[in-house]
Amino acid sequence: MILFWQQRSTLVCKWGVVLGALCSMAEGRLPDEQNNVEVYQRCNPAVVNITAVTLTRDFFFEIVPQKGVGSGAIIRPDGYIVTNDHVVGNAQNVEVTLADKSQFPARVVGTDPDSDLAVLKIDLKGKKLTALEYAGTETLAVGQKVLAIGNPFGLGGSLTVGVISSLGRDIRTQTDRLIKDIIQTDAAINPGNSGGPLMDSNGKLIGINAQIVSRSGGSEGIGFAINVKTVKKITEQLIHFGRVLRPDLGIEGVGLSPSLFNTLGIPTPRGVMVTDVYRQSAAKTVGLRSADRELVFGFRRIPMGGDVIYQIDDAPIASMRDIFDCLAEKKVGDTVVVYFVRGKAKQNVSVKLKALPQENREPGEF
Repeated sequence: MILFWQQRSTLVCKWGVVLGALCSMAEGRLPDEQNNVEVYQRCNPAVVNITAVTLTRDFFFEIVPQKGVGSGAIIRPDGYIVTNDHVVGNAQNVEVTLADKSQFPARVVGTDPDSDLAVLKIDLKGKKLTALEYAGTETLAVGQKVLAIGNPFGLGGSLTVGVISSLGRDIRTQTDRLIKDIIQTDAAINPGNSGGPLMDSNGKLIGINAQIVSRSGGSEGIGFAINVKTVKKITEQLIHFGRVLRPDLGIEGVGLSPSLFNTLGIPTPRGVMVTDVYRQSAAKTVGLRSADRELVFGFRRIPMGGDVIYQIDDAPIASMRDIFDCLAEKKVGDTVVVYFVRGKAKQNVSVKLKALPQENREPGEF
């Protein structure tokens, strides 16, 4: 008797699948097409078009408005929107257009150029918005279908479909910081898609579209999206603090060539000469010193007298980019060992990393 009911249940399930497929075919759509339609209808209300107006000066030094467009994803029903930092930049006026064409002024809650992410807020006076749900990153796989909705070339509400082409890519932002765990996709991403969502076949947010690789300026099948894991971490800090509390030594510096180190008699083949130390920074706390004079070397002015950092923990340091990359995996409160040359002597010091306070730069004296 139990076997009979199991067989009957199996038959019912199979017939359910068949009937579902027949219903899709009756509408003239294949199952995959129906999935695209359903995701778009459900998620398009959670995607916004963004217009950012920045005041600039023209050739005659007159102030003129410059308008840029992009996309954004609603991440909370009370009006919080995530987009790219380069979409809003230093805009004096930001306006959001919803899927129903209604327009609202937006407040910039916080921006983070180092991750190319920003958070906006619109006030709908109590009206709840449709928000995207975050996906888990542990199930992402190369070949998985993805969907992007955005505002390419100002054409709002545009859907493109593709697959994950690769995972774990790294890209550079305009501040030369490294963003890790980037998603590469062949879904068509064009100017105006920036800041819009990349979603899985369940309509869950897996990334924020950020960059394309293109020789023509349009889509050539290589787009990059910031992983939802990074998006969640950065947006939570922007909402709560208005900025990202990122660990930093709190220095400015310049990498010098091995031949220059050899000529100057500094006992290291690589390193970064510290040129500025920020007030209240980790470097200031442990007494790292900045350059206090210049040396004219050929046609260059070389900072001199500062500490030369050549290693942090096990990572060799030859440029500020190396320092950024080394600290990218650290957290505020972590301790690192900084190896440096002062004068002709090699030294090291343990440094507890701090979040760099705003407006605390201490200018160099030379």
